Amino acid sequence: MDRVVRKRPKYLNLFQIKLPIAGFASILHRISGFGLFLMLPFLIWLLELSLGSRESFESLQAIVSHPLAKLLLIGLLWAFLHHFCMGIRILLIDIHVGVDKAQASNSAKMVLAVSLPMTLILGAKLW
Repeated sequence: MDRVVRKRPKYLNLFQIKLPIAGFASILHRISGFGLFLMLPFLIWLLELSLGSRESFESLQAIVSHPLAKLLLIGLLWAFLHHFCMGIRILLIDIHVGVDKAQASNSAKMVLAVSLPMTLILGAKLW
């Protein structure tokens, strides 16, 4: 019983793996969902400030007018738009639309081609 022993790598170098565009979009989907989840208390606090009173709304305007807050909100806007578009793609794949390799690659490119320009347009409006 001679067994062939292959030398297996001791670690997996993620920087040497070439991911397809669908894998890249999937990882961004997970990152955007995690970011939205982490920032949910902040967004709820901003909603509370906007609905509380005139003074709290003025403090919200002061907070949101800061450039770092605007950058954070633009990042959250991207996370929402990417997560939304990718979620629609995943729902379509669940009903067996776009399951082929070429269609899956094209739909992943479409998600990025839609979410990034929408973020730029709405982010410019926010700024």
